[in-house]
Amino acid sequence: KQASDSPQIDQHSATFVLLMRELGILYALTGQPQPAADAYSVVFDALQQPEKFGLDLKTKTRLLADAQTSYERIGQVLLEGERLELASKAFELAAKSGRAGAGNLAFYQALFGEKPPTLGEAAVRRHFVAVSTNLGEVTRFGIDPDNAFAFWDWVGGRFSVWSAIGLPLALAIGFDNFQRFLAGAAAMDAHFFETPAEHNLPFLLAALDVWNTDFLGADNRACLPYSQSLELLPRYLQQLEMESNGKRVGRDGRDAGCATAPVLWGEPGTNGQHAFYQLIHQGGRLIPCEFIACREADFPLPGHHDKLLANCFAQAEALMRGKTADEARAEMAAAHMPEAVIERLLPYKVFPGNQPSTTLLLPRLDPHGLGQLIALYEHKTFTLGAIWNLNAYDQWGVEYGKQLANRLLPILEGRARPDGLDSSTAGLIAYCRRS
Repeated sequence: KQASDSPQIDQHSATFVLLMRELGILYALTGQPQPAADAYSVVFDALQQPEKFGLDLKTKTRLLADAQTSYERIGQVLLEGERLELASKAFELAAKSGRAGAGNLAFYQALFGEKPPTLGEAAVRRHFVAVSTNLGEVTRFGIDPDNAFAFWDWVGGRFSVWSAIGLPLALAIGFDNFQRFLAGAAAMDAHFFETPAEHNLPFLLAALDVWNTDFLGADNRACLPYSQSLELLPRYLQQLEMESNGKRVGRDGRDAGCATAPVLWGEPGTNGQHAFYQLIHQGGRLIPCEFIACREADFPLPGHHDKLLANCFAQAEALMRGKTADEARAEMAAAHMPEAVIERLLPYKVFPGNQPSTTLLLPRLDPHGLGQLIALYEHKTFTLGAIWNLNAYDQWGVEYGKQLANRLLPILEGRARPDGLDSSTAGLIAYCRRS
């Protein structure tokens, strides 16, 4: 094909990054951000206003769930002479396809139609960059080792944004800003290592989780950033905290003997106020809340930021104070409501209060502050693992699901019989295979 045969690429999106996950799901970094549980997605999303920091944001995140759409976009990128990055810890695509050297045949056919073998291999060598711990598989896929960035195999994916896996972030925000991001994390590292426990932020956040979970009996925590730029933070923290410490067996192989990671959920505060805050205030459940706000405004909209902060601080105060029946009665009487109306509405106007909350106030949302924030939660997660005697860096529950998926895939594809399956799983597969 000729480049002129393909649609024109937006010249403001000059860097394209393809992320390959272990199950072969394709992510292309281009277009508008979509939800993802990655630290770099949080930072991409938070820094998408380049005029705030003088950033040259050329890379945006987008999940292309449909494989054909991904292939079409990738082909377009290659025809325009851009580069793509394959980021995968184990880099199992070549091994799973059963083809070395030329990589994944279907991949090339989707790009080039009837695949000339030399064209596909040359395209990979010229256009693909890899980030992986497995340089052998990178070479087997067909990528030049000189175009590979290695990182250590002991780096867990959810802790890896500081490593070569952060390459798309550095491309997006510029290396000077990436270094500011790293410097923010290093500052939090030093704080964690050097500060006594009573003033140590990661330790204090971890201690609050232990208190709320194991002593007050809370089984969940809400993360409520009052900044739309931090929209993806709760989803990232779900992976960081629940995958790290959502375990009942300690490092000694014995039962932990207590509740561990609470269920973590949340949304930006203004969205949540019109969704689930009703349940937090009057639903009868203990829900510790974590409010996150910035002292300086994200966007230059006059008067907006003060209103945002007022709502953030008011919600935390309301959760703490509550409202008694006497206070509610006096409030309605001051509004000259009839006594009968007061008596009818009184039960609905009472708030129990005494709901625990924590508020984190950042000076501003910039690369340095984001580095501090993400490192804060990483150190908090490690501290919780130490207190609960858990290994925060494994995820056997995730591995079990992958193991079962590998057994079910041949059955779904019609290459194996559904022998030995439970009735529920067998029924679901039978329904999906009906012609």
